[in-house]
Amino acid sequence: MENKPKFRPNPKFKLMDQVREVMRYHHYAYRTEQTYTQWILRYIRFFGTKIHPQNLGVPDIERFLSDLAVNGKVSASTQRQALNALVFLYREVLDLPLDGKIQPARSKKKPKLPTVIGIEEIKRFFRYIDGTHSLMAKILFGSGLRLMECVRLRIKDLDFDRKRIHVLGKGDKWRSSILAEPIIPELRSHIQRVKSLHHDDLEEGFGEVYIPQALGRKYKKAALETQWQYVFPSKKRSIDPRSGRERRHHIMESGLQKAVKRAAHRAGIDKIVTCHTLRHSFATSMLESGINIRVLQEIMGHADVKTTERYTHVMDKDINRIVSPIEGLNF
Repeated sequence: MENKPKFRPNPKFKLMDQVREVMRYHHYAYRTEQTYTQWILRYIRFFGTKIHPQNLGVPDIERFLSDLAVNGKVSASTQRQALNALVFLYREVLDLPLDGKIQPARSKKKPKLPTVIGIEEIKRFFRYIDGTHSLMAKILFGSGLRLMECVRLRIKDLDFDRKRIHVLGKGDKWRSSILAEPIIPELRSHIQRVKSLHHDDLEEGFGEVYIPQALGRKYKKAALETQWQYVFPSKKRSIDPRSGRERRHHIMESGLQKAVKRAAHRAGIDKIVTCHTLRHSFATSMLESGINIRVLQEIMGHADVKTTERYTHVMDKDINRIVSPIEGLNF
């Protein structure tokens, strides 16, 4: 079987347009496209716009990444993200080999312990958030989803019978999390409103939602089907920046972020509370309730169990509640 020839961008395009062309050919997420282009532009500006990246190499990449760590004080994950963007630029766009291992100065910024809020704080928090934002916050806290995983949920991802949420997470990997019983009635009612909104869009000659191109080719009418609609659609239709089509996209994540921050302030919670705090609080509560850490790792979508283990440092370790394995045995 012959290897498929490598896609090459149009040489007449400007560099950043070539980057976008290659990313769209490989169906990278729009957010990833934005992130990579920002890092590549920052790399170019670091050496001056008169120097083309093709005239730079591994030592220059190491110099840029080292500056991010030493002077920029970025985290290891941010430095790694910048590295991924530059590797993509050289290998996929410029088609230039990067000889040798890239070894910049490593970030010494240690990851912080996750901020969690307790049950009493959670109760106060939910008194000051309402509407769709309240429902989304309940999913973050009740199912442990990341912000964008919640924002991008489709109707088909909800399994009410089995009380599961199917989540497309980092690296386009699917996993399942629990759909908490207290959320279900409100979520069912919300879905009915979304279906009504979709019906109105269809009546007006719209109703198409973004779906990955490969699925669009396989299932021609999938973009118009109810099951593919976002659980949390935007109030207004907008023009898709890639296709130019008028569609109803998902809700903007910034609205939920602001609502969470505002509710925490009004509830008098003296911690930096973000959407991710609700996910952290879910994980910590699950560990305190006795869930196996490997099971929690799968629910959270962590590639490495060490990430999940961070929650053991902030969980309640009341030794009085621990039962020795010898109890209950007869000698």
